[in-house]
Amino acid sequence: MTTLASIPPTASAAPLAGPPARFRDLLASEWIKMRSLRSTPWTIALTVLFVIGSSAVATLADNAARSGPADFLPYDAYPPAGYWTLMLVASTMGALTVVSEYGSGLIRTTAVAVPARGSVVLAKAAVTAALWTAVGTVISTGSFLVSQAVLSGRHAGVPLTHPGVFRALAASALLAPVCALIGLGLGVLLRHSAATMVTSVLTLLMLPPMFSESDRWSADINHAMVSAAWKRLVQSWEPDPGSLGYTATVPGSWIVYALWPLITVALAVLVIRRRDV
Repeated sequence: MTTLASIPPTASAAPLAGPPARFRDLLASEWIKMRSLRSTPWTIALTVLFVIGSSAVATLADNAARSGPADFLPYDAYPPAGYWTLMLVASTMGALTVVSEYGSGLIRTTAVAVPARGSVVLAKAAVTAALWTAVGTVISTGSFLVSQAVLSGRHAGVPLTHPGVFRALAASALLAPVCALIGLGLGVLLRHSAATMVTSVLTLLMLPPMFSESDRWSADINHAMVSAAWKRLVQSWEPDPGSLGYTATVPGSWIVYALWPLITVALAVLVIRRRDV
């Protein structure tokens, strides 16, 4: 009689760990997420048309009010109403790149696939900045060209090399990525759509008018806001020396442009590393 020899169980092979995600892989993933949303191209297209259209309307109105040929004013091409809308849309779209994943639960899958959550935020920030820099450049350049086309009939246009024009064009182009990155950072910090949108509107649009330039402390707070920095950079004339108000400086306004997105994104990276998703 034969007996079956018992075969000792063999240890199951350990699952092979895949290579860690490279940063360029994260960039590609975030770009796919962004362009796969149907709302993204429509929102960008409508925003471009609206802001450039507001520039044309403002230039036509200002041109009709002039009694004779006058020099180009940056406010003709860059009216506050149109660019406040750009600030609102850019900050909202930047926030949605994060809060939409928190709302759907996709952020948990992302955190499992990529444990380095800070790198995910940086990849989102890089893609968001690149996209909205391109959008802002198209809008700013289009606004300038449309305004010049309107003013050319009265020989009131100026070239790009005219003092203050390039600065206004660059500041208006960079306004979109600055606000988009602020919205993204607030989205990571707050994680809720409504709270992020309300905070973005309060910070970017509603707080600056509450602080005047008549008192030093109030003027300092006003000048630290993005919208006030944009207005100063677009302003081509120098402040009146006899004015009783405090006027922001051009270098200080550029510093405000740089600090807001850097601080919000840095805080977002720090918080997401220490907080559960």
